Amino acid sequence: MSTKTLALFDLDNTLLPIDSDHEWLEFLARHGLAGDPQEVKRRNQEIYAKYEAGTLTAEEANLFMLSFLTLHPIVDLAKYHEQYMQEVIRPHILPQAIELVGKHLRNGDLCCLVSATNSWVITPIGRAFAFEHIIGTQPEIINGQFTGKYTGVASYKEGKITRVQEWLASLGLRFDDFEQSFFYSDSINDLPLLEQVSHPIATNPHTKLREVAQAKGWTILDLFQ
Repeated sequence: MSTKTLALFDLDNTLLPIDSDHEWLEFLARHGLAGDPQEVKRRNQEIYAKYEAGTLTAEEANLFMLSFLTLHPIVDLAKYHEQYMQEVIRPHILPQAIELVGKHLRNGDLCCLVSATNSWVITPIGRAFAFEHIIGTQPEIINGQFTGKYTGVASYKEGKITRVQEWLASLGLRFDDFEQSFFYSDSINDLPLLEQVSHPIATNPHTKLREVAQAKGWTILDLFQ
């Protein structure tokens, strides 16, 4: 592979102006597919607030989020996800985000979507942005059913570096093989990977990341203003 540039993208509140994981549970609750709707929404908001504050652990996040994949057969979940894509996601796939990814793809850069959200939820979203390579936390499936657990390293905080390194290794590559590397993210949780690349781009940054980016002189991109 001869590309000289690596371009990595977070998804939630970076390429999308919403959080796909949070909205997936809101969708399930709204349609009566996730138990007590009010309790699900309360706990979902609690988890999301801890995520934004940077205090959420991978174990707590995934124990909660992945538990909802165990409630239905995968064939039914796939139908619900198609509806979720139409109702929730596609209206929030905006031209400026498509263009940002498209610019790197047209340049021949090696592009990858790297999200803490589980890969089952994000893969169709990533395809809508034309990503070939997609990294998310990998939900465990046994005998054709989600178990509520995840396998390998969660794609979260420092785990994103590990997962990207594993993916690059599968292509026979390392970070050092690229002349330049980009990572677009909104979240302080992504600080480890932002510090790993040569071009960290704080994209629609939350307050904590905006402050760090300003202090470090990083590029700040407000994509949805």
